[in-house]
Amino acid sequence: MPIPAAVQARAAWLRDEIDRHNHRYYVLDDPTISDSGYDQLLRELQALETAHPSLITPDSPTQRVGAAPLAAFASVAHRLPMLSLGNALDDAELGEFDRRVRERLERDGPIVYAAEPKLDGLAISLRYESGRLVQAATRGDGSQGEEVTANVRTIPSVPLRLLGSGWPGVIEVRGEIYMPTAGFEALNREAERLGEKGFANPRNAAAGSLRQLDPRITARRPLAMVCYGFGEIEGGDIEPCHSAAIGRLPEWGLRISPELRRVEGLQGCQAYFNDIQQRRFQLGYEIDGVVFKVDEFALQRSLGFVSRAPRWAIARKFPAQEEMTELLAIDLQVGRTGAVTPVARLAPVNVAGVTVTNATLHNAAELRRKDIRVGDTVIVRRAGDVIPQVVRVVPERRPANSLEFQMPSDCPECGSALIQDEAGVVLRCSGGLYCPAQRKEALRHFASRRALDIEGLGDKLVDQLVESGLVASPADLYRLDRTQLAALERMGEKSAQNLWDALHKSRATTLPRFLYALGIREVGESTAAALAHEFGSLEALMEASEEQLQQVEDVGPVVARHVATFFRQPHNQEVIEALMAAGLRWPNAAAPAAALQPLKGKTMVLSGTLSRPRAEIKAELQRLGAKVSGSISGRTDYLVAGVEAGSKLAKAEQLGVTILDEAGLEALLAAENERD
Repeated sequence: MPIPAAVQARAAWLRDEIDRHNHRYYVLDDPTISDSGYDQLLRELQALETAHPSLITPDSPTQRVGAAPLAAFASVAHRLPMLSLGNALDDAELGEFDRRVRERLERDGPIVYAAEPKLDGLAISLRYESGRLVQAATRGDGSQGEEVTANVRTIPSVPLRLLGSGWPGVIEVRGEIYMPTAGFEALNREAERLGEKGFANPRNAAAGSLRQLDPRITARRPLAMVCYGFGEIEGGDIEPCHSAAIGRLPEWGLRISPELRRVEGLQGCQAYFNDIQQRRFQLGYEIDGVVFKVDEFALQRSLGFVSRAPRWAIARKFPAQEEMTELLAIDLQVGRTGAVTPVARLAPVNVAGVTVTNATLHNAAELRRKDIRVGDTVIVRRAGDVIPQVVRVVPERRPANSLEFQMPSDCPECGSALIQDEAGVVLRCSGGLYCPAQRKEALRHFASRRALDIEGLGDKLVDQLVESGLVASPADLYRLDRTQLAALERMGEKSAQNLWDALHKSRATTLPRFLYALGIREVGESTAAALAHEFGSLEALMEASEEQLQQVEDVGPVVARHVATFFRQPHNQEVIEALMAAGLRWPNAAAPAAALQPLKGKTMVLSGTLSRPRAEIKAELQRLGAKVSGSISGRTDYLVAGVEAGSKLAKAEQLGVTILDEAGLEALLAAENERD
């Protein structure tokens, strides 16, 4: 019976589409479809070919594994094919696999399987001759791969020479090269710091790192390898079971999965899968399922292969961590520190077993770099407890009328001006004293020990005060009475009295402490002290222009912009006026004459353990005009070295910086105080 033309056309389209995705995934490392979407295409083609065997062609994706090797690398013929595994997407399909195995082997009892996580990396074959690594090759199309020996030699977990004894004269060990989660995150952080494009996921990072033409680049990437199987073996024997044979590899210096187990029957497989699924995000590397293999090699040989995969092994896959969906809108969220983060609102999609409707877009720079727009079809990724993120756009599905998203100039929560950081990455709200999103953080900072030092106003109490509506800004603290405080959970009259006393005491402060307490971006204790000394009064500072602010030592354009913008915001001005009305006061800190600052222009560094609190020494040095830095450089005048001064002492000696022990420091302070 002839095959309908529509079926033939559909099969041809599926072959072309799968080949295109294979090329993007295996060769370009730039997939435009999720794993589950790819599996659906392949399964549909398999179903058509099963129903109509004459549709099968030698170059059908169902008859091959992966894609052709990169032309930039030498081609390697695998002596034994490197085949991929069939997939089981649920317990029923895993049960069918176990049933087929038992039926083919004519076994009534349970089969013993070797079980281990399926790492999401790049398959590799290592060939050792006389114990020495002579060749490393990728899987490629299963028959031929890419020779990447020079690159693999740079991976620390791959031994260049086998250890111990008992290994065959020729042994091909097969496994997975992958990138641990911590290494992947560090690699992307560094790429972001350098303004470079990061990797979409650890699998792409591993593949891209291994396929570098320059092995020196591969050497800088945090790659690792675990072994899970064998190819050709000559001049020796290995154990008769997979788990035992793999278990010998650590003796020879090769890494295996610490999760490798022998399990009995379908029930053992399901229990192992459930255990790994619960722990998958604690493993430190990404996996996309669990592999089960009939443990006895003799039984494996009896079961044999189908064209695409062994009959004795299967991969029980987890729900996909990446899926495709539509981006419906982009909203903005203001964090507790004022950072404004764009958030994608998505058409609901199931990712890794969870329905996702929102995903982070990180920041304005990331939004621009990925060119993400409302209406785009996007790939969404969810790994572990991490907030789902938009990995990439699918450009060919972009609407013709799409517009680039524009970040606002004002805070969506309070209307204050947004300020971009120096790197052009993060936008922050400048209304720190008023912005609802920043209330708790602003109050915690305001009450901290180095700011207004309001003893007893801890994090939990701040939460209560804000959530009960009693406090919306720092000024509201001074309107609280003892009755309101005593009514709070776990307070009582004595605790309320103590806090009320602390609030009353905090009204008498200093201008540097008050400026620091305001939480102005980039204004720490040293900068607050410098601003107070330069302008002498809060009124003069609030009226200063950016140009005037930059005349202060160590205040550059960025800090000047933060300070000027903060004081220009009407909401911040209102809160400061309310604080003044509540009775906060300090002596004016008129700029000291040069004669009263004998250490002006001197840069000092404190290191090691000192007999007095470092903050106390720092304050005294600053009073005398010195700048106290945290790091040694050629511009440092003095290093004060306490006990165990460490690397700073060594660097100071190298740079010829004057070194003072504690006695020398006290002598210097005594001399300068006498002059003062």
